[in-house]
Amino acid sequence: MKLVTNARLAGRDGLHDIEIDGDRFGRVAPAGELAGTQPAGAPDGPGDAPGGPADPADGPAGASGVLVDAAGGLVSPPFVEPHVHLDTTLTAGEPRWNASGSLWEGIAVWSERKADLTRDDVASRATEVLRWYAANGVLHVRSHVDVTDPGLVALDAMLEVRERVKDVIGLQLVAFPQEGICSFENGPELLEEAARRGVDAVGAIPHFEDTREDGVRSLEIAFDIAQRYGLLLDAHCDEIDDEQSRFVEVLATLARRGGLRDRATASHTTAMGSYNGAYSYKLQRILARSGINLVCNPLANLCLQGRFDAYPKRRGLTQVKEMLAAGVNVAFGHDDVMDPWFPLGTASSLQVALVGIAAAQLTGAAEIDEAFAMVTDRAARVLGLGDGYGIAPGRPANLVVLPASSPYDAVRRQTRPSHVVARGRIVAETPPAVTRLTWPGRDPEDVDFVRTRDR
Repeated sequence: MKLVTNARLAGRDGLHDIEIDGDRFGRVAPAGELAGTQPAGAPDGPGDAPGGPADPADGPAGASGVLVDAAGGLVSPPFVEPHVHLDTTLTAGEPRWNASGSLWEGIAVWSERKADLTRDDVASRATEVLRWYAANGVLHVRSHVDVTDPGLVALDAMLEVRERVKDVIGLQLVAFPQEGICSFENGPELLEEAARRGVDAVGAIPHFEDTREDGVRSLEIAFDIAQRYGLLLDAHCDEIDDEQSRFVEVLATLARRGGLRDRATASHTTAMGSYNGAYSYKLQRILARSGINLVCNPLANLCLQGRFDAYPKRRGLTQVKEMLAAGVNVAFGHDDVMDPWFPLGTASSLQVALVGIAAAQLTGAAEIDEAFAMVTDRAARVLGLGDGYGIAPGRPANLVVLPASSPYDAVRRQTRPSHVVARGRIVAETPPAVTRLTWPGRDPEDVDFVRTRDR
């Protein structure tokens, strides 16, 4: 039995100890009540770093059974990535740069790079980025994999990667028809073959199909395959600035009438940034009663959308604030990490949350907490993790320790996890970064960016 002690838990007063039995959580109790541990008390200020593992001389987990002393830091379920393309990561500039920065040129560049894919190439790049995710405290990832490749090279590579990383990261794979289902030769057959090979979800890209009728039909095909194979569904939907692109209403209606409901997700939906008020009002009702999830990818879509606009220039994000208010589950994702669509990124969910807050104008105190949930609890709902997620007895012992006093503090200061625990084991540790400032009239001192009155 091991303990994470002196943990600050969002929504609970005081400090707590968390019991870990093997790879599962046990009891959660006020600090000092489990196994005779003594509360260390909160640190002097929220900028102080949590403590490390017990001294190795005390045994594998220390004589007291302490795995990590959080020392008053925020302990959270791990971050969740609801939308990324691991098969395309780390290819920025290959074979050429996306000069226009548009979604469409990105697809063209990737089509050129796709011709040179090998299983080792895909697996190596994807694994490296998954290592970045784990170091940042992201222990659940949903990756879309391009299946508009007759050889399904990337899919086979990602199926291998899913197996290799399973002891640290829960990886879901979506069969993603990057160049369409109806508009790509043998598109339906490739999508179904991906289902047979063992993906977790089926995708679509209706706005990329040749006609609106093809777009609707592509969603019907994806839903049919998902239902026959018992899979989730996650479609790239309306990722365009065209206010007439309205496939999300089709997806939501199919999900409601076919019973898939919250097992279905519409990703991107950037055309919502161009919808008029009357249609937006109607759409909120359709999405809310359908139960589907939305995933917004602020980093990538802020850069990709509006490329054909003069000023005023649209930023092309889904209606995050409005859909949350309507009761729709919305999460934030990366979409891209150093690829033809977005050449930057370090796989940090807190970075995504910060950009999402600015882009969606979620600056109220409760809204900032909601943005943290959009890369944790709400993203977990997108993946359908259920009882496989969260700090509660019997659930998998996955957590992050953040040197912060609250979700707000973690997002504002972009705090790196001091510890990442996967299945009851420490898999990543980050020593505190200290900035020493010499200021006129004062002795040299550390700067931790904590507001003085909050210490």
